[in-house]
Amino acid sequence: MFGDMMNMMGKLKETQRKVEDTKKRLDTVLIDETSNDGKLKITLTANRTIKSIVIDNQLLEDKDQLEDYLILTLNKAIEKATKVNETELASVAKEGMPNIPGIDLFK
Repeated sequence: MFGDMMNMMGKLKETQRKVEDTKKRLDTVLIDETSNDGKLKITLTANRTIKSIVIDNQLLEDKDQLEDYLILTLNKAIEKATKVNETELASVAKEGMPNIPGIDLFK
């Protein structure tokens, strides 16, 4: 029994290391989102860090319109990045979790 517990602890530590490695890798995964008309382009990492914002000069003429574009496009980009982030981390975590009878953490 003690050996099983040690094996499980080792597996959990390995999973934790893999999760941390995955988080670092997600800093290099870029997500691009562009407004429907192409006037605004946002790039962020899968860890939801904004890397660039490209704004068409036409949007600079209308502050309210620019704000609306930023909100809509940023929210879409963050949603995409969150899906990638959660999928990748869940995959690593599920792969490394010990099989404990009666507990299914990833239904």
